[in-house]
Amino acid sequence: MPFVPVPKDLTKVKTKVAFNLTKRQLICFGAGGLIGIPTYLFTRGSIGNDAAALLMIGLMLPFFLFGIYEKDGQPFEQVLGHIIRAQFLYPKGRPYQTENIYAALERQNQQEKEAMRLEKSAAGKTGKTSGSRKATARRRESGGKKRHPAHTGRKTQRRG
Repeated sequence: MPFVPVPKDLTKVKTKVAFNLTKRQLICFGAGGLIGIPTYLFTRGSIGNDAAALLMIGLMLPFFLFGIYEKDGQPFEQVLGHIIRAQFLYPKGRPYQTENIYAALERQNQQEKEAMRLEKSAAGKTGKTSGSRKATARRRESGGKKRHPAHTGRKTQRRG
C-alpha cells in the first residue's frame, strides 16, 4: 500500500495552480517573460545574440527572484522593505544605555558627604551640634559599639 507524506504544519502548504507553480510564481514568471523575451528579440540584431541573452537574463532575474524567494513566510518584497527600513530609514545608532548602580551609589555618597560638610559648617557658625553628631558622640562614650534600637534597654545573660 503506498504512503503519501502529509506535512504537520498545513499553513506552509501552497496551492498549485498550473505546472506545479503557485499563482504568485505564475504572475511573476509571466511578467518576466513579457519583459525579457521582447527585449531579446529587439536587441539581438543590434548588440548580438550573446549580449542580448545576457540583457534578457538580467531583466528577467528580478521577476524570478520575486516569484520564488520567501524567507520565514514573507515574500521578497516584504523582506526587502525590512532591509531598506533598517539600513536607510531608521536611525543607525540605537545605543543601549544601562543604569549604572555603582555610579548612582557614588553620587549618593558624594551628596551625603556634601550634606555632612554643609551641616558641619552650619553647626560651626551657630555653635550647636547636629542630631547625628550627638548620636555619634553618645556612641563614643558608650564604647563605640552601635546597638540595634531593640537591644538598647536589655542586658543579655549568659547561660552556663
